[in-house]
Amino acid sequence: MANMEYTLNVHGRLMDLSTPQVMGILNTTPDSFYAGSRVQTADEIARRAGQIVEEGGTIIDVGACSTRPGAEPVSEQTEMERLRLALDVVRRVQPDMPLSVDTFRPDVARMAVEEYGADIINDVSEGEDKAMFRMVARLGVPYVLTSVQPDLRSTLLTFAAKVQQLRDYGQKDIILDPGFGFGKTLEQNYRLMGELEKLHVMELPLLVGISRKSMIWKYLEVTPAEALNGTTVLNTIALMKGAAILRVHDVKEAVECCKIKEASDCKS
Repeated sequence: MANMEYTLNVHGRLMDLSTPQVMGILNTTPDSFYAGSRVQTADEIARRAGQIVEEGGTIIDVGACSTRPGAEPVSEQTEMERLRLALDVVRRVQPDMPLSVDTFRPDVARMAVEEYGADIINDVSEGEDKAMFRMVARLGVPYVLTSVQPDLRSTLLTFAAKVQQLRDYGQKDIILDPGFGFGKTLEQNYRLMGELEKLHVMELPLLVGISRKSMIWKYLEVTPAEALNGTTVLNTIALMKGAAILRVHDVKEAVECCKIKEASDCKS
């Protein structure tokens, strides 16, 4: 499947999504499900940001509040403190990299954009708090809308309603994340992956984040640390079904997936 021609307005710069982008994960949490993604000191944050860039990532996604199933959210103040440290470091060492902030809190989104020029807000809450819709529309940054629905039909219905709400508030750039691992059984995750291309009826770019998730390591009976190969397989399937952005821990491997997919699309 050829990628649809989308662009994002990233603070006045157009990001072309007709070529898939790789979003590298930078977690400042001590309890993210994959231990290899956790960075907390300024030096660790700088090294991780540099690694994402060196390995070919085109977006850095910074998270400061774990959203893994069963995790207890930290306070808004703690999330802001962690983000301020991370965003300050990343902006200093990688000033030109587009930054995404993974948060479900409107005031955290505001702080990240107004104080540090964050470029994208990545919200896993399915827009449960309409204040977030109003906030991102006011801030004028692209917004990732995540589904927590269990199947294709409910995902499409919810996306349609939420996208209309966002449009009503004046939101322009919207990215859809089917939410693998959120509100779905293992079987439902794979069923949705099998039907992923049907989400293109929404005519919006798709972000897929399946990196080392339990739908891989539980199914293969391994650990998150052993789930890279399964992640690469699913990233490739997602690209074949038209994913525009891959959100990953392992940037180099995802970039290689994109390159090989691009080569396979070439016609003599």
